[in-house]
Amino acid sequence: MSRIHLLSPRLANQIAAGEVVERPASVIKEILENSLDAGATKIDLDVEQGGVKLMRIRDNGEGIDRDDLPLALSRHATSKITVLEDLEAVGSLGFRGEALASISSVSRLTLTSRQADQESAWQVHTEGRDMEAQLEPAAHPQGTTVEVKDLFFNTPARRKFLKTEKTEFRHLDEVLKRLALSRFDVAFQLSHNGKVIHQLRQAQSEIEQERRVASICGSAFIDNALKADVIAEASGLRLWGWVGLPTFSRSQADLQYFFVNGRMIRDKVVTHAVRQAYADVLYHGRHPAYVLYLELDPSLVDVNVHPTKHEVRFRESRLVHDFLFRTLHRLIADMRPQDQMQTLESGVGESVPQQPRKPIAEQNYEQGRMTFRPATRMSDSYSSSSYRSEAPAAVSQIREQISGYAALHPDGGSSDVVDGSRGRDQESDQCPPMGYAIAQLHGVYILAENEQGLVVVDMHAAHERIVYERMKHSYEEDVVRSQPLLVPMSLAVSQREADCAEEQADTFRRLGFELARMGEETLVVRQVPVSLSKGNVEILIRDVLSDMLVYGESKRIEQHINELLATMACHGAVRANRQLTLPEMNALLRDMEQTERSGQCNHGRPTWSQMSMADLDKLFMRGQ
Repeated sequence: MSRIHLLSPRLANQIAAGEVVERPASVIKEILENSLDAGATKIDLDVEQGGVKLMRIRDNGEGIDRDDLPLALSRHATSKITVLEDLEAVGSLGFRGEALASISSVSRLTLTSRQADQESAWQVHTEGRDMEAQLEPAAHPQGTTVEVKDLFFNTPARRKFLKTEKTEFRHLDEVLKRLALSRFDVAFQLSHNGKVIHQLRQAQSEIEQERRVASICGSAFIDNALKADVIAEASGLRLWGWVGLPTFSRSQADLQYFFVNGRMIRDKVVTHAVRQAYADVLYHGRHPAYVLYLELDPSLVDVNVHPTKHEVRFRESRLVHDFLFRTLHRLIADMRPQDQMQTLESGVGESVPQQPRKPIAEQNYEQGRMTFRPATRMSDSYSSSSYRSEAPAAVSQIREQISGYAALHPDGGSSDVVDGSRGRDQESDQCPPMGYAIAQLHGVYILAENEQGLVVVDMHAAHERIVYERMKHSYEEDVVRSQPLLVPMSLAVSQREADCAEEQADTFRRLGFELARMGEETLVVRQVPVSLSKGNVEILIRDVLSDMLVYGESKRIEQHINELLATMACHGAVRANRQLTLPEMNALLRDMEQTERSGQCNHGRPTWSQMSMADLDKLFMRGQ
C-alpha cells in the first residue's frame, strides 16, 4: 500500500458525487430543493435526453450574492447551518453544502443568479476537469438558474450505468411529482426535449390542491380517497392529506407519498404503521395508496441520517407510530357506505327535468311489478339464527376457547326485521344510503335501490364483516382469559430482547401472557391466552419482541386473535343460495350502514357496489 495522502479536491468531489449524484433525477432533486429553500414560488425545468445532455432549472427565489457564487460550488459550503446545534432543528430541505460541488465535479455546470438589490446578475461556470470557477456578469431576472450539461462526461464508467432516456426521464419526472406534492404554494413547469410535460399552477385552496393531487396521482385516486386532518394537541403532531379507500389498492407500493415537515421520506416506522391501519381491510398482496403529511417539531426528527436525505429518524418513534396507526385506523373504521356515495350529476342526457324517483321499497310488492324474482322466505332468520355457525369441529373448539363470548347472535328481537324498517326514518321519506332491497339475484347478491341508483351487495361478504366486527367488539370488552401452562416454557433470547420483555411486561399481561425473566438471556412463559393455547407460542413471542424492538410496539397478538375471529365469522355468515326475505335483506343493509369497515369483508374484498342512474343511462345510451 502507498503512503497516506490527502485526496485532491477534484477526486474528493467525485467520490462525494457517488453518494449524491446517482442519475439525472438526483441532480434535479438537489437543485430543486435549493430553489425551494431560496423561497421560490415558480420553478421551470427544461431537460434534454432524459437529463443526460441538459438540465436547466430556473427559479424566482431570493438569489445568491455575487461574492458567494464561487463559494457555492465549494464542498461543505452552506448558508443553512452554522453550528452543530442547528442540526437538531433543521428547517430547510438542503443543509449539507455538498450538492453543487458534487454535481459540478461530474458535469459542465453554469450558475447564474441575481438578488433583488443587485444592479446586474452574475454567472459562474465550471467543468469537471479543472474545477476552477470563472465569474462574469450576465443578464438574468431576480432568482437563480442552474444549467447542467453532459452529466458524467468525465466519468465514462458511471455513464455506462445510466439507463435508457425513457427510464431516466421517468425517474426525473417522479422527483418533480414528489416535490410538487410537497409544496402546493409553488408553480412548476417541466419540459422534455422541447415538449411541455407538466404545467402545475399554485394551489392555495383545498379544491386546487385536490386538482394537483389528481393531476399527479390520477383522478381515480382523489375520487377514491378520504381526506384526513388530525391534530394531537398533547404531542403537537398533525397528520393531514389523502388516504385511498381499501378498495382502491395497488399491486405495487407505487402510489405512496409521505412527507415529514415538507420532506419526502421513506421510513419503516411510517410504512409499518400505515400497513397496520389497513390490516383488517386490505386484500392480501395489495398495497394502500396515500398522500400524507406529518407535521411535528423539527427537534423531534433527525434528518441527517442519509446523504440523499431520503430517510429520517424519529426521536420518539413509538409516539409517531401510535399516532399514525390510531389516526388512520379510526379514519378507515369510521368510513360508512354513505361516505362513499358519489354525488350524481342531474339531467344527464335528458331534454326535460327528470321526475324524482320513488324508492321501490315504498311500492306495493304484492302487485307483481318486480323485474327480478324476490326471495320470499328463508329457513333461518337473518336477525338471529343466521348467526349460528355451521363451522366444523375445529372452529367450534376455537369458539369455546374464547373467554366471555357467550353467543354469536346479535342483540335485538325479531320485531326489528319483520317490517324491514331497521334504520329507517319513520318521520320522513328520505331514502337511507344503501337504499331498500328489491330482489335477491341467484341467492348471492342483494339488489337495492337508493337515491343514486342501483346498489349490488355481496350478502355473504357483507354479513361476514358485520359478524366479525361484533365478535371483535365483544372480545375486546371482556377480559382476556389466560391459561396457565402445565410446564412453563423457557425461551433463549438475546439480552436486548429480554430487556424489552421486562419493559413491556404490562403489555404482555394485558394480552393474556405472563412472562418472567430468569436470566440475562432467558425468558419463561407461564400463561398464554386461551384462544392461542394451541398455536406456536414461541414463534409468536419472538416475532412480537422483534416488532417491539423495531417499531416500539406489536400488533401480532391482536392479529392472531382477529384471524381466529375472522375464521369464525366467515363460517357464521349467511351462505350463498340461502333465500332471504325482503325485510331480512333490508335489515342487512341497515346493519351495513352502522358497521365499521363494512365496505370490505374480512379478506379485503368489496362488499357492495353502486351504479348511479347516470351510469345506467350511459350503459343503455339514453339521451344519445
